[in-house]
Amino acid sequence: MFYDHFVGLQKLYLQDDIPVRPIESTIHASTTKISKFLDKILRSIFDDKCKDTTIIDGASLISDLSKYNKKGLLKSTTLFCTFDIRNLYTMIPQEETLNTLMTFLVTHGYRKVKGISIDTIKKLASIVIKDNVFAYGEKIYKQTTGGVMGSSFTLTLANIFMSEWQKQIVEEQTKTGELYGRRCKYMASNIKLDSKIGNSPAFLDVQLTNNNGTLATSVYHKRAAEPYVTPFTSDHPRHVFANIIKTSIERATRYSSTFEDFNNERRNIKFMLLYNGYPLTFIENEFKKYFSEYISISPFLHFIDDEKKYNHTRQKLLGQPTLRQSQVAMSVAQANIDNDGADDRLNQPNESTKQTENKTFNFDEKLFIHFTHENRFHTYRRDMHQIYEDVFQQTPAMNTRLIVGNRNRRETQSELIRKRPTKAILQNKITKRYISKRINKQRIASLLSTTTVSSEESTCTTPKQLCIDVDDTFNDSNKENILD
Repeated sequence: MFYDHFVGLQKLYLQDDIPVRPIESTIHASTTKISKFLDKILRSIFDDKCKDTTIIDGASLISDLSKYNKKGLLKSTTLFCTFDIRNLYTMIPQEETLNTLMTFLVTHGYRKVKGISIDTIKKLASIVIKDNVFAYGEKIYKQTTGGVMGSSFTLTLANIFMSEWQKQIVEEQTKTGELYGRRCKYMASNIKLDSKIGNSPAFLDVQLTNNNGTLATSVYHKRAAEPYVTPFTSDHPRHVFANIIKTSIERATRYSSTFEDFNNERRNIKFMLLYNGYPLTFIENEFKKYFSEYISISPFLHFIDDEKKYNHTRQKLLGQPTLRQSQVAMSVAQANIDNDGADDRLNQPNESTKQTENKTFNFDEKLFIHFTHENRFHTYRRDMHQIYEDVFQQTPAMNTRLIVGNRNRRETQSELIRKRPTKAILQNKITKRYISKRINKQRIASLLSTTTVSSEESTCTTPKQLCIDVDDTFNDSNKENILD
């Protein structure tokens, strides 16, 4: 068994007392498999029951606002209001969140999920959220508030908690027309909201604007965001660079409501790519390849040059789901109800399940070989296929299809910098020699100036209200059983 270990990601644009995001690496942790299992069986239920009030990504936000605008509900006096919840995952009340999970399942008619009773689900969820112990520096801490940022189940659990809170807000808004103040006092005391009201707010990566009753959208860039993407000189396959360009220009097309905004964003994309070492000819070729899919198959009409063409291209693209929207749709299709385990209809596969079963691949007739990509191995695939044909020609092995794939190289920073604590700390295997070494270190520290804060006292930047030092709950007589 391994403990989680703390990894802080720097906050670049938020002013807060804590300069990092408290991410935990949960690989090989004792609760990781339970967390993944709960997320697998509950996320599809949340996606299904809350799909009408869930904004999947920026494209779905624009789609919902466009429908709102077509109904004539957007007036010149309409104001947008956005909420930002501070540190939601690490601040949700644990016991209240577990009770909310039970209320959510019961409200939607669940007594069992995938044959597992909701009482058992609550016990498993309690293990994931309450029994979270992690190593940081040379100490072990237990999290007492919120869930683990980095755990699969925490995201689903936080979404369910907020869906119940959101339901009450909608009800109060319908009755009284109020949106702020009254509902906030029902929130847990440790959860704080930052709200912004105006006719031109930013939400996700979309800039929203109400121009006298006309909805305008464009790509939003955070002030602290740097013009950085994967450099062209990095050791990645060529399709990685092409996908970066395609994704950027597709987002610009979806988000930009006017041809002028699109051209501005296209120039920003080009400058960003040039800054990261992308050749101009490569950029232009990828732009042409992308636009040729929507405009014309003629080699002379690859670029959008007027508002009419742009609107036609944009509407065509908006009618297609994004990758994230497709993933959520598949998750919703997999949601089923098993209240008491006695309903035979629930055990019958639906159409989506049948389609998934029909797509099962026959791996017996395929041979997969993966290698770590390097530019010097650019002919590796062709060479492997040639060698395979030369060796196994006119043999039954030729009936097996050879598939050669590649993995991306790990960054040099990941290779050279050690972020994980030692194995002894993660497994809590402390020897007497280690304890003696730590005691001597503390004695030396006590001889130093009393005005100097020791490294052990300032090791954890995690808020004190979020975790407790497990070591402080023991006395010196138990040093052989704990990690100091």
